[in-house]
Amino acid sequence: TAIIGVLITLSITALVLSLVKIEDVTLPPTVKYGVVFDAGSSHTSLFVYEWDSDKENNTGVVSQTLSCDVQGQGISSYANDPPKAGDSLRECMDKALKVIPAAKQKDVPAYLGATAGMRLLREQNSSAADQVLAEVAKTMQQYPVAFKGAQILTGEEEGAYGWITINYLLESFTKYSPKAHMWLHPEAANIFGALDLGGASTQISFMPKGSVINWNEASKFMLYGYNYNIYTHSYLCYGQNEMLKRLAKELIVVRGTGNALPERRQQGLKAGERHAGSLKSVGLRERGNETNQSENYLGVGNVTLQGRGNASECLAAIRKLFNFSACGQRQDCTFDGIYQPPVNGQFIAFSAFYYNFKFLNLTEGQSLAAVREAIEHFCTRSWEDVRSLCYPKENPERLPKYCANTNYILTLLLDAYKFNETSWNNIFFQMKVGSADVGWVLGYMLNLTNMIPAEALTQVKGHIPSLWATAVTFISLTLALGLAALLLLLF
Repeated sequence: TAIIGVLITLSITALVLSLVKIEDVTLPPTVKYGVVFDAGSSHTSLFVYEWDSDKENNTGVVSQTLSCDVQGQGISSYANDPPKAGDSLRECMDKALKVIPAAKQKDVPAYLGATAGMRLLREQNSSAADQVLAEVAKTMQQYPVAFKGAQILTGEEEGAYGWITINYLLESFTKYSPKAHMWLHPEAANIFGALDLGGASTQISFMPKGSVINWNEASKFMLYGYNYNIYTHSYLCYGQNEMLKRLAKELIVVRGTGNALPERRQQGLKAGERHAGSLKSVGLRERGNETNQSENYLGVGNVTLQGRGNASECLAAIRKLFNFSACGQRQDCTFDGIYQPPVNGQFIAFSAFYYNFKFLNLTEGQSLAAVREAIEHFCTRSWEDVRSLCYPKENPERLPKYCANTNYILTLLLDAYKFNETSWNNIFFQMKVGSADVGWVLGYMLNLTNMIPAEALTQVKGHIPSLWATAVTFISLTLALGLAALLLLLF
């Protein structure tokens, strides 16, 4: 009888288990990481990003985990000593490995993207540029990450990735809905344009109102399941540092005395000096009479620049750096005959656009007339006044450059890109959105997540919790009754 009772119990248990519905259960996605070095013309920065392995419409929802500024200048400055370019990355790379779990490091894709500084070096000395990149790769291959290579981005890639970064951070592509517990594509999304000003180049990228006539200046992207066609163009040698070099040459060789410079003490320049740090005379007026002798500049003898503190003359000198006449009467042209459709929508201006305007306390919402007045007022202030009263904490090497830089920004935005009194109010000067940096690097990472395969979802066979609980309860009661029946038979 006991044996029969046990067999009955086991039969009933098997029957119940066969009736319980079994379904696939997906385990939570794991976190993936990516490392990108931004090797700019004046400095290098590292960024660590992370995203869930189950991508949204084949594009990772990426967040910034770490940013680290590499000590020293950009990697292009190590053309004469390439091994130092690789060594300069070590400190930040060590910090990156501290935030990435050791078990994941070997699968972490790592990239280095070099911009205008290396583009210039490649034009001037391609073998030196190759050696710098080779040393960077040699250093990165010593770390336990999946290094994917060091490459020099085109100017258009740099501009387009900056555009992607801005619109991602401002949730123009996808927005999380707490109510639906999912990421949604916002209806009638406000797509922003991107304005980037670096040390060696400047970029403009935006979605034109109509179609782009010249498709050589267009970029196409598939992000979060949607196609985007944008206009983007990069101007090499029109970054602020390269502009200052060209401005100095214009003032020394063409004008001789530098009358268009804002007034400052007399100071000489070294012949053929390549670094913007030498252009200390491009700035404010000063009452001193000291003179520093310079070397012979292009055969014209020792020269000394003396600024005049005249913003309008500075603006006129800067305009000479552009070939506006090449456009004739065309409105779809910036300078040098470069095609550009009319600017459309709102823009985020970052990098040097942001830092120069922040220094002068210029923000969005100010009228163009107020901006012009603030720049002119700054240019006419004495050197002692600015140093001692207004901006005592600012690096004195940078102070003399703000007058020329801000006048250059006005020329670039108004005369070249053709913003006007009305569209000026559509420009917002920002360097961060939330805790993430604005720049091309995040856009680069987002685009690369389309190339990194989504991690296969881990599935296991599991029971529906409610039915499983019922089955366990039934089995327990059956076993208890069977045991009770067995005890009664024995005693």
